[in-house]
Order: sequence, then C-alpha cells, then structure tokens
Amino acid sequence: MKQPVYNFGAGPAKLPSPVIEQIQAEFLEFRDMGSSIIEISHRSKQFDDLLCETDELFAELVELPDNYKVLYVHGGASMQFSAIPMNLIQRKPAQKALYFETGNFARLSKEEAKKYGDIVTVASSADTNYDRIPEFNAADLDEDASYVYLTSNNTIFGTRWQEFPDTGDIPLVIDATSELLSRKMDFSKFGIIFAGAQKNLGPAGLAVVVIREDLLGYAMEQTPKLLNYDIYHQKHSLANTNNTFAIYVINLVLKWLKKEGGVAAIEKVNEAKAVRMYSLLDKSEFYKGHAQPAHRSIMNVTFNLPSAELLELFLKQSSAEGLTALKGHRSIGGVRASIYNAMPMEGIAALIDFMVEFERRNG
Repeated sequence: MKQPVYNFGAGPAKLPSPVIEQIQAEFLEFRDMGSSIIEISHRSKQFDDLLCETDELFAELVELPDNYKVLYVHGGASMQFSAIPMNLIQRKPAQKALYFETGNFARLSKEEAKKYGDIVTVASSADTNYDRIPEFNAADLDEDASYVYLTSNNTIFGTRWQEFPDTGDIPLVIDATSELLSRKMDFSKFGIIFAGAQKNLGPAGLAVVVIREDLLGYAMEQTPKLLNYDIYHQKHSLANTNNTFAIYVINLVLKWLKKEGGVAAIEKVNEAKAVRMYSLLDKSEFYKGHAQPAHRSIMNVTFNLPSAELLELFLKQSSAEGLTALKGHRSIGGVRASIYNAMPMEGIAALIDFMVEFERRNG
C-alpha cells in the first residue's frame, strides 16, 4: 500500500495488524503439521489443544466465573436472535421474555423472539431515533419472565449501556457483539452474553456465547441441534465441523489482546480514542453527533454533515485519503466511525486531521 489505510468499517471490521501478519505467515502450515489450519481435522489433537487454549485465554481475559461455559456457535450474532428464545423461553410456564428496544438489532432480535413466546417491550428509544438508552423502572420487571434481553452497544446509532440493569433473579441476556472485550464487564451479572466475531474477535460467521451453566437444558423440543446450547456444551462446540479458521483467528486475537495488557488496558485506549473524536464533534458547529452525550458509544461514533452534498464529498475525499468505510448505516445515514480494539490511535489522528481540514474548507 502506498499510504496507510484505516478501515473504519462496522463489521466485518479491522483486525489487529500483528494478527493478520501471523495468519499470513502460518497459513500454509499450522504447528508443523504440514497442512494449513483450514485443512486439519476439527477432531485432531492439535485442534483440540487450540480450542482448549482459546477457552482458557477468553476466560482469563474476562475473569470468567467457573460456572460459565464458552460456546462457539454457528451463524454469528443474528442466529442467536432465534437461539436465545429457543433455549430459554421455556424456563417459566408463562414463556415470556422482556426486551429493551434500543436500536435496529435490538428490534430485530425482539421480532424474531416473537415466534417462540410472549415478548414484552420493557422500554424503547425508537421515538427519538435511538439516540439514547431509555429510562425504565427495574421494579416493573415481570418476575414471570424467563429472561431480560438487551443490546449493550448499538452499532448503527452509536449508543451504549453505560451501566447494566439489575434484573434480580431474572437472567439478563446481552448481545455484546460490537463491544465484547472492549471494556471490563462483570460476567457474573449475566445469564448469557454473546457476540458475533466480526467486530473485536475475528472473522464473520461465528458467535461466541457465554452461558451460566444452570441455564443449560431448557431448549424447546423443536430446537435444531446446531442451535441447542446444551449440545454445544456437551460436545465442546464440535457436534459437527465448526468454523475452525474463525476459532483459530479468535485465538490469535485473544493472544494479541493479552499482550496489549488485557481488557482493562484496551478500555483505557478505547476511551482515549473516543474522547478525541467526541471532543471534535462537541467543538464543531459543522458536524452534528447523533447520540446524546450521556449515552455515547466508545466503539461507534455517529455524526452527520450539513447537507447530503457535503456528506457525499466527505465520504469521497476521506476514502481517497485512506480513511475507508465511513458511510453510515442506510437507516440513519451520515458518517459512522467504528473504532474497535484494533483501530490504532494513528487512525483516529488521521481521521480528526481530515475532519478539521474538511470543515475549514467547507464550513
């Protein structure tokens, strides 16, 4: 490449450069086996060692309590929109679940869950185009519910839950796809937390699902084998041929994160990156942020420009400068800078320099 290219795509997203380089170096031969990682059997001892090592790395990095299990589930995050109700909705006779609607993926998960039980919307921020996390009263949570569901970080709209609600004895299920491993979380507060791999973990097509072990064994009778969390647990995620390459990349990303100092260290870096971005937006009369300040994400920074013509020019010129994939989601438009763990501070500096100069010339 003639100049650095910084990929601000929301997902599939940028992977750490050292990980990409290691994949390239090892692709032809994995651990002196004479075969590539994409060729070896998922039943081999070498892959079993890799899988166990990946479990241990993840558990170490998130300080996972012993009564939680790590599963590697087909289909990414959206597949879990079906798997969650199929595995949990029958815990209580009412077959009811409570959903917070805070963005597009929260809405989609709620609509999918309606196929399997009585789905109640606890609170929604749809009336303000999902620019905030809505207020609610925890005392109003229905104890007959099998679980409470929320999306922790809203990729499209650039908001996040700064603190998670206390749901008492009702298991809290969290879709953390766009922020898992980006900040410290107390996993003991969650019944299930899951994430599609394509943001901070690895390539698309796989989800990491972390489940408290007492929640296993409640799957509906008609649950397909490859959506049944208990089967994933019993078979160590190998009831069939799993996405071995994705698990291998996740292993490398976890090793990279550990070398960087772990989750607490990367959280400080992520906060510093976000502060620089939001400081510019707050000072500018040209750029307008979407998320309310108290609810801003540190992973996805969303904003707009004064006109559609200026937006088109911004996207064209930024791409020419090596600042790619900045176009906002079609449901909101504008600009979205996804600044996941792998985005270096140099990328933030380059984007800010471009934004300042673009405003100077066009403001």
